[in-house]
Amino acid sequence: MTELLTVVVAVVGLGVAAQVIADRLRLPSIPFLVLVGLALGPEGLALVRPETFGDALSVIVGISVAIIVFEGAFNLKAQTFRRAPSATVALVTVGVLVSFLGTAVAVRVFLGATWGVSLLTGALLVATGPTVITPILSVVRVRPRVAATLEVESILNDVTAAILAVAMFEAVTAPNPTLANVTMAFGHRLLVGAVIGGVVAGVLWYLFETVEHSPWNAPQNARLLVLASAVVAHGTAETVAGEAGIAAAATAGVVLGNANLAYEADIATFKDDVTVLLLSFVFIVLTTLVSFAELAVLGLGGVAVVAAVLLVVRPLSVFVSTWGSTFDVPDRLFMSFVAPRGIVPASVATLFALELREFDPAGAAILVGTVFLVIITSVVVEGGLARSLADLFEVTPPRVLVVGGGTVGRALARQYEAGGERIELVERDPGAVETGRNAGFTVHRGDATDPAVLRAAGAADADRAVVVTGDDRTNVHVTRLLRTRFDVDPVFVRADDPDAVQTAEALGGRPLTGSVLHLWAIEGITPRETTARPGWLTALLREGDIRQFVVPPGLAGRTVEEVEAQLPPRALLVTLTRGDQTQVPAGDDRLEHGDRITFVGEEAAVETALQRLTDESRW
Repeated sequence: MTELLTVVVAVVGLGVAAQVIADRLRLPSIPFLVLVGLALGPEGLALVRPETFGDALSVIVGISVAIIVFEGAFNLKAQTFRRAPSATVALVTVGVLVSFLGTAVAVRVFLGATWGVSLLTGALLVATGPTVITPILSVVRVRPRVAATLEVESILNDVTAAILAVAMFEAVTAPNPTLANVTMAFGHRLLVGAVIGGVVAGVLWYLFETVEHSPWNAPQNARLLVLASAVVAHGTAETVAGEAGIAAAATAGVVLGNANLAYEADIATFKDDVTVLLLSFVFIVLTTLVSFAELAVLGLGGVAVVAAVLLVVRPLSVFVSTWGSTFDVPDRLFMSFVAPRGIVPASVATLFALELREFDPAGAAILVGTVFLVIITSVVVEGGLARSLADLFEVTPPRVLVVGGGTVGRALARQYEAGGERIELVERDPGAVETGRNAGFTVHRGDATDPAVLRAAGAADADRAVVVTGDDRTNVHVTRLLRTRFDVDPVFVRADDPDAVQTAEALGGRPLTGSVLHLWAIEGITPRETTARPGWLTALLREGDIRQFVVPPGLAGRTVEEVEAQLPPRALLVTLTRGDQTQVPAGDDRLEHGDRITFVGEEAAVETALQRLTDESRW
C-alpha cells in the first residue's frame, strides 16, 4: 500500500508539474505527459510498473477515462454542434470507415498481421479523443468551424472506437464470425450506452431541481453529483454490456452540459481541476506500460504503418469527408495533420492484449505495439507541432478581447465570433459570467483592472480589444493597461464622459459612446480598424448624428408611441436602455425616469428631436 501511494503521488505530482510547464510555455500538455510516462516506465526509472496496481489498474483506468470523456462531452454545447459544418457528419461516418479500413490494410500489408488483428487495430485507431484534442485546442486556437468539427469528431469517435473495437474483438475470438453479428454487437452497446446515459442524466437533472432549493451547500453537492453521474453511468452500462460505459458517459455529459444546470460555472471549474489530475495519472500510467522492445520488434513495418496512418489514411478520410463542403484546403490540411490518438485506444488495447496473448501472442504484440506507436508519435509530433501547423496553414483566427460581459459585450462578441474570430470575455459579476458561459463563450472571471486577469485572458496575444463595462473610469484604466502593458492596438473603449473620452484618446484608445456601441451590436457591425462592411450605421456616422437622451421625471409614464409622435420625420428612436438592458422598444412600452433613449438621423433632425423632448410645454 505504501508503494502504491508513493507511485500515485509521484505520478500525479509530476503530471501536474508537466501541465503547468506546458501551460507556461503555451504548448499542448499531452506530449509532456507522454515523455514523463516514458521516463518513469520500466525501461526508464522503473518507478511505475504494472504489478504496482495489480488487478485494479483496468478499473482505475476505466473510471478515469469515463470521467474524462464525460468532461469533454459536458463542454460540448449545442452552439458547438451548430457551429460545426454539415461535413462533420460525414467525418464521423464516412471518415471513420475510411480510417478503419485504411489502417487495417496498412497493418495487414506492412506487418503481415491476420485480418482479425488488423481490423481490431484499425477500429481502435479511428479515435481522435477529447483527451488530446481539447488540450491542444485550448492553447492553439483555430477558426471556430475547424475547432467545432474537431471537438465533435473527438467525442463521437471515442465512443465509436471503443464499441467498434469490442465488436471486432468478439469477431476475432468467435469461431464463425459474421458481419451481422459484428453489426449487432456494435448497435447493442451503442444503444445500451445511449439509453443508460440519458436515464442517468435525467435523474440527475431532477435531483438538481431539488438541490437548487436545498438549504445545504448546493454548489458543493452539485459538483459531487455531476462527478458521481459520470461514474454511475459508466459502471451501470459496463454491467449491462461490456465497453458500453464510454457511450453512457459521453451521452450523460452531452445531455447535462446542455441542460442549463444550476451552478454550472462551479461545476465547470471543478471538472476542469479533476480532469487535470486524471489526465496526469492516466496518460503517464498507460505510457509506462509501453515496452520499447515491443515497439522495436515492429521494425520498419511499424514505421511504415505510422506513416501510412498519419500521412495517408487520415488526410484521405478528411478530404473524402469534406469534399464539396465549405472547408477550404488549409482547414482540411490542419484537420488532417492534427489528429492525435488518445486514452481510449491505449486503455482498450491494453485490456484486449491481455486476453489475446492466450491464443495469439504475435497478434497481441502487433496490436499493442502498433496502437502505442501511433499514439506516441501522433501525440508528440502532431501535438508538439500543432501551433506551427496552425500558423503554416493560417487557420488561427484573430483574437478579440472583450472586457465587459453584459448585454452589449455579449452582442459584440457574437458578431466577432460570427466573423470567425476567437473571443475572450472578461467579467467580474458571477451572474454575467454564468450567462456568458451558458451562451458558449470563454469567460474569464475577474477584475479587468488587475493585469494578471488580463494576462490570463490572453491580452498579450490579443489582436484587438473592446472595453465596454458600464463605468467610464474602469474603461479608461483598462485601456491604459491594454495599451501600455500589453501593447494592444486597436482598443475600442466605451466612454460617455467628455473627460474620459479625452483621456482614452490620449492613451491611444478609440472612444465610442454607449449608444454607438449599442447600435454596433444591433446592426451586426463590430468595431474594427476600418469599417468592415457598409451599412446604415456606417453612413450615419459619416453624415448623420446619434444622440442619447435621459428620460426626465416629466416624461415618466409616457409611451414610446407618444414620444415618437413628437419626432421630426428624419429622426428615429432606435433603442431603450434601462439599467444594463438595451432593447428595441415597442410602441406601448412606457418610459421610466432615468431610462436612456437613443435617436439616430440627420444631424438637424436629431437636434430638433432633443429640443422637443426637453420642452415641457409639449407634455
